[in-house]
Amino acid sequence: MKYIPAKTIITKNKCPEMWFGYDYNMNIYKGCCHGCIYCDSRSECYGVENFDEVRAKENALGIINKELKSKRNSGVIGTGAMSDPYNPYEKELLLTRKALELIDANGFGIGIATKSDLVTRDIDVLRSINEHSSICIKITITTYDDTLAKIIEPGAASSSARFNAIAELSKNNLFCGILLMPLLPFINDTEENISNIVKAAAEAGAKFIYPWFGVTLRQNQRIYFYKQLDRYFPGIKSRYQAVYGERYECRVQNAECLYQVFSDLCTKYGVLYRMPDIISAYRKKVKHKQISLFDI
Repeated sequence: MKYIPAKTIITKNKCPEMWFGYDYNMNIYKGCCHGCIYCDSRSECYGVENFDEVRAKENALGIINKELKSKRNSGVIGTGAMSDPYNPYEKELLLTRKALELIDANGFGIGIATKSDLVTRDIDVLRSINEHSSICIKITITTYDDTLAKIIEPGAASSSARFNAIAELSKNNLFCGILLMPLLPFINDTEENISNIVKAAAEAGAKFIYPWFGVTLRQNQRIYFYKQLDRYFPGIKSRYQAVYGERYECRVQNAECLYQVFSDLCTKYGVLYRMPDIISAYRKKVKHKQISLFDI
């Protein structure tokens, strides 16, 4: 494991209402080894060199502890936006787990995004946080088919393992659900895939599914994605080029129809799917209490 210097780790979220209502963002790791063929974080604009190599930030826990104690207001800290907090190295390093313990001790809530079932390891800490603050755990699932998942997300846990993780988290009364994104045109944008995911999510006790019916393509990420299409899905690249050209947002062609199927099923099974409803449901415990100077 390589370590990189960092001056700060917990940053203020300028638009919390746009993405799950998180007050702060936290990334302990940089880079990701899931190898997802569609990952936007690989784009040049983010400036992450050697994106497929996971590195940890030096003295991460010391920085996090100091920054938590310096916040005058508590809130929900989101992690997993640019690098999965439960990458394979986390199993031994325990940086995410120890950060959760600090978040718990300082009275903050947590929002987690991951494609790993390792998150269930920390259920004890998450339950403790849940006693005083809000929790929202998002597990990305793009396909119900484990075979397809292994192609488009080769380094991530299988879809079935992720569904099992949701079931385990739900059984422990932790607010969790699914990020159903991206839907890749001509690959996993089928009514069958969406129906299977919603049904399995409901059976696992997921509280929500938040979708995006398309994929974003730009810069070197587009080049990487097209190479993988040529490797695993011969002939599909030409369809992308014909339909989307150089567009950044590539929505699936039957988006409206699929969204109707999706929303009807979510309503049928009582699963939330609109961002304001999801935020309202999980943030009931957030009081934005001001931290006393005596607590610092």
